[in-house]
Parts: sequence; structure tokens; C-alpha cells
Amino acid sequence: MRDNFYTGTRRNIAHLLDNPRFEILRHDVTFPLYVEVDEIYNRACPASPVHYQFDPVRTTKTSVIGAINMLGLAKRLRIKVFQASTSEVYGDPEVHPQVEEYVGHVNPIGFRSCYDEGKRCAETLFLDYRRQHNLPIKVVRIFNTYGPRMHPNDGRVVSNLIMQALRGDEITLYGDGEQTRSFCYVSDLIEGFVRLMDSGPEVTGPINIGNPNEFTIRDLAHMVIELTDSRSRITHCPLPPDDPR
Repeated sequence: MRDNFYTGTRRNIAHLLDNPRFEILRHDVTFPLYVEVDEIYNRACPASPVHYQFDPVRTTKTSVIGAINMLGLAKRLRIKVFQASTSEVYGDPEVHPQVEEYVGHVNPIGFRSCYDEGKRCAETLFLDYRRQHNLPIKVVRIFNTYGPRMHPNDGRVVSNLIMQALRGDEITLYGDGEQTRSFCYVSDLIEGFVRLMDSGPEVTGPINIGNPNEFTIRDLAHMVIELTDSRSRITHCPLPPDDPR
């Protein structure tokens, strides 16, 4: 495993450090990496708007240059390489629910573009390496994921609402709260990764991985308030630009 800990911490993997089958290398994916491995899972890039908008140029570099570096390594070793893409490649979609054939509705110059377009370009690179070099690739589009050891201030809706409810702060909903999301538990997501990686060479993706059931952010807020027995009240703020409905 390699990570630059831009959005994470070594504490998250402390329980793995004594495992003889686990090794961690501190490394930034925007720099070339020369290692001998059997397969590559490229999951680099902050996924929270708070983090990816903090340094948008770095976000784009991570997605694009990182993809180039990992594809180059996979090409040299002739191994399978996996790309963690995102539902954000669909932008604010005009098709619902989104199927993999839908090409999206994305603003290329907005505040979210560093992430949306960076991931779209990474997908382009992966498919072109497949077509040009016959490289075995796998591409997954991840929908909203949650689970243990999430950063409490990462800006994603699940952790945001839970932290506000636990503190007794106002529960912040953007817009009318009627925008819908689906949520996938992290272990289910990882199982999807492994199953795709173990699939035959004819299966490249992109493949959506998420949850077929969705509900409104307002429903999520009420669920969080109930489960935490919080006295927090719901308040509304303006909807961020290009926020998917």
C-alpha cells in the first residue's frame, strides 16, 4: 500500500502494521513509482469537496498525472490496474438513475471541475491504454460510501450530519434537502472492487458500484437526529454550485 496521508493518518492503519502481509510506503502518486507488484489499485485523490477544492490544481494533478504514473507502471509490469473513478463523472445528471452508458452533464470550469474532470480524464487514459497497449484495466465509478474511521470533518454529508447532531449544532441542509443520494457501506464497496479485479479480461468497466436504494438528504438528517437522540434543529443554506440533484 502507498499513501501520502493528505487526507488520512497512519492511525487508520495502525492495526495492520504488525501484519507480515502488509506494507505501507509513503508516496505521492504524482511522482513516478518503481516497485514490483502483482496488480495495482489506484484509489488516489481526495473525494470530499472540502479537501479536493482546498487545492484544486493538486486535485487535478493527482487524478491525471497519478493515472499516467500508475498506467505506466502497469504497462511496464504487464499487470492489471484498477482505477477508482466516481459518480461525479456524471456531473449534475439529466438522466436518473445513471447508467454507465450515460456520458454526463458536467461543468468543465466550475468549483467541482478539478475533481469531476480529473476523474473523467483518468477514465479516458485508462480506456486509451486498453485500446492502444492492450493493458488489462478495471474502472469503477464509486457512489457515496461510508464506514469506520471516516474523518470527522471531511465535509461529506454522513459525517457532517452525525458530527452536527452529536454536538447539538444546527443540522445544515443545502437547498431544500430534496436532492437524493445512495449510500454504500465500505466493506460492500471493497467486495465489489475485488470481484471486478478478479473478473475476466473482457470486463473492463466503467462499472457503477453503490446502492440501488436512495433517499433524500432531508430523510438522512431526520434519521441521524433520531439515532443520536439529538436536539439539533434543521437549517437551510444555499445549494453549492453544480451540486448534483
